[in-house]
Amino acid sequence: MLNINLLVSTGAIIGYVALGIIALVLIIVIIKSIIIVPQANTVIVERLGKYAKTLEAGFHIIVPIIEKKANVVSLKEKVADFPPQPVITKDNVTMQIDTVVYFQITDPKLYTYGVERPMSAIENLTATTLRNLIGDLELDQTLTSRDTINQQMRSILDEATDPWGIKVNRVELKNILPPRDIQEAMEKQMRAERQKREAILQADGEKQAAILSAQGEKEAAILRAEAKKTAMIKEAEGQAEALLRVYEAQARGIELINNSNPNSAYVTLKGFETLEKVANGQATKLIIPSEIQNVTGLLASLKEVVSDKEAPKKK
Repeated sequence: MLNINLLVSTGAIIGYVALGIIALVLIIVIIKSIIIVPQANTVIVERLGKYAKTLEAGFHIIVPIIEKKANVVSLKEKVADFPPQPVITKDNVTMQIDTVVYFQITDPKLYTYGVERPMSAIENLTATTLRNLIGDLELDQTLTSRDTINQQMRSILDEATDPWGIKVNRVELKNILPPRDIQEAMEKQMRAERQKREAILQADGEKQAAILSAQGEKEAAILRAEAKKTAMIKEAEGQAEALLRVYEAQARGIELINNSNPNSAYVTLKGFETLEKVANGQATKLIIPSEIQNVTGLLASLKEVVSDKEAPKKK
């Protein structure tokens, strides 16, 4: 009886353990069948080793054991900074160029099954494309055509990676490192160009200064001439005004004399005064008018004038 009870107890324990194991397996299976996909991510699901579906962001349940999560793909834009690559220009100059590629996965299925090791494939494709483009350019063109090279590389890489579900948004040449001797030659050339520009600017400055100085002297001479002209005009106007006043005064005097009706004795006396002034000059010849040749008549007339003036005084 004791053995039977012992067997029953042992069987119950085994049954409980088996139920516990089954429950634990069920819980693990349920947990494994639940997939939560974060935002900006996708999950590739395979069913018995074959592509089944692509899970977007959110809550999903898959069939355990039969279906499994094959790959998690991020849809965010990625940045790949590749190490410097040796390239040779058209004029046989070897230099190091490193590139930065900005790309984004647009088709997770193609990205998962399209190419083995996608990052390595993009790096090698970038290196070969860069060598092809730089091989058609000379050193100076390479240094001054970054934008053109970037656009050409982006176009080529985007077309080549399209079957892989990858879109190349931008390609940038990060650094272009020519050989040391080329860098020294470029530095010397740059210093020479700077010295040339400095000399040109200095010469232009001196030229402008000379031009401005000449213009200043010209304007000053013009102003001096105009001032002298104005002064001469004013002086001439003053002299003309003075002569006009003199002539007006003389005309007024003559008018007064005419209005007073002078006699012949007065006119003759004025003639002698004028003759005296002429005789005091530097002239070597004198012309005496015929009107004053009759001295006797003139003296008689003066005597009468004097007598007429003294008669009232005696009275």
